[in-house]
Amino acid sequence: MAMAATPLEFLTMDLVLPNFPSVLSGPWPDLRAWWRRAMELRIDVDPPAAGALEQELDTLHRRLYTPGDRLCGLAMEPLPDPRFAMHRREADGEWYVYVEDRLERRLAGYTVFNRLIEVDRHTDPHVRAPHSKFAPAYQRRGLATAVYGWALGAGTCLVSGARQSSGAHALWRSLMHRHAWGYVDLRNKRLVYLGRAVSASRREALPVRMLLLGAGWTLPAFAAAVRMAQEGDGQSQRQREATAA
Repeated sequence: MAMAATPLEFLTMDLVLPNFPSVLSGPWPDLRAWWRRAMELRIDVDPPAAGALEQELDTLHRRLYTPGDRLCGLAMEPLPDPRFAMHRREADGEWYVYVEDRLERRLAGYTVFNRLIEVDRHTDPHVRAPHSKFAPAYQRRGLATAVYGWALGAGTCLVSGARQSSGAHALWRSLMHRHAWGYVDLRNKRLVYLGRAVSASRREALPVRMLLLGAGWTLPAFAAAVRMAQEGDGQSQRQREATAA
């Protein structure tokens, strides 16, 4: 007799990535458009002024090659496009990755993998929230994707920020086709897994974020490591009641 799936098995099944066949391009409604709308979080972050960003990147690039500066002599490794390399450092548990155009000898941009103040000590070692700035000339060239892929490949799980630019949202959407993902709610220092089918109004809530699982993780293993609850179980219900109080 078949056994009933456990809650965590339901979580695992829920993270299976959709595969929209080409037949969906017929005369009926395009489900791929629905999928894109269903993924949208809060997209309202304006990009920085180009002049200010270029100045910031120029300053950082000089520091990478200024003897005695804490950015000088950082570990460096090439990206898939050998024209580019990333310099990286860790400080207070946060990672800083600077992407250099070695041909032009300039900084293309950088990504900071921030710790989340919203999570507890069980979750903190396993998740980071990435934030990137890239010069306009280097956007949509796969550089941020490569940096995020490096972190995910190292086993780090990524949680989106409270708000995203349109470019950041497009990046997350592309990564969701290659990595297990879902929505989570960050309340009371704990993660609550919401699944993938989350209403538009619910996605507007600031505590609701996207989660990407790093290499080597299954959702049950991640849930056990960070003590993540599933929406609807007794634990998450008590958390919501405590928040309401």
